Amino acid sequence: MPPPKQQQAPEAEPLPTPSYPAIESFIEGATAEEVQSLFNPIKEGLDTLKGPKAEQGKKIQAALSSAEELLGILLETREHLIAENKGGKGRK
Repeated sequence: MPPPKQQQAPEAEPLPTPSYPAIESFIEGATAEEVQSLFNPIKEGLDTLKGPKAEQGKKIQAALSSAEELLGILLETREHLIAENKGGKGRK
């Protein structure tokens, strides 16, 4: 009696790479002031929340602060890379 064949699981299809063209295009040309102006109206709206929604608002504000900080780091890195590229300090 031949040994039973082992069934192979079908290969999973690779997941698509997430793409956020609106965010990417904003980051490519944004300044620190534009990033700040993007978040200010949202923060002001969250400050007006009362009651049970105020707790959710605090969590959202914390998340927005993290996102704002990360965008700031991205902008600094972009400016640093542009300055480095213009300075001709590339690898040889």
